[in-house]
Amino acid sequence: MNRPIVPLLSPHDSGGSHGNGSSGNASGTQIAGVSFEKVPRILIAKPGLDGHDRGAKYIAKALRDAGMEVIYTGIRQSPDDIALTAVQEDVDVVGLSLLSGAHCELFPRVIDALKKQGGADIPVIGGGIIPEEDIPALLKAGVGAIFTPGTRIEDVIIQIKRLLEK
Repeated sequence: MNRPIVPLLSPHDSGGSHGNGSSGNASGTQIAGVSFEKVPRILIAKPGLDGHDRGAKYIAKALRDAGMEVIYTGIRQSPDDIALTAVQEDVDVVGLSLLSGAHCELFPRVIDALKKQGGADIPVIGGGIIPEEDIPALLKAGVGAIFTPGTRIEDVIIQIKRLLEK
């Protein structure tokens, strides 16, 4: 099911280059005190039938306000649609938000779909109501980081940096 993609670009975007005007040169860019080679481009998506999007919108806005480029796909996206959008939009990271309890099934399906679409090198992070006992299996399946309620945005940014340096 294709839904419109709502781009939430960095507030520093002047229309010419991505994000805060950094061209990704050696000087890089600072986001919330963390150095990046270039402004990261993040896709935030809600896989499956989960219709609660408050957390996804919060993280999308917080990352945007911190200086990242963010694309929010909206609710009820299939793993294949998420992967296709990630590859077409040339994102650096895919962030998944899920509250329905289907994270152990849907997060790995997004990773598999990324591999099929040629996006195997795009890290995937996840967040939502995820029981602690499910986190090791998700990490083993290839999810780069899991965030639960109360995670500070600075910690998300640090983990994105860590994943992009791999």
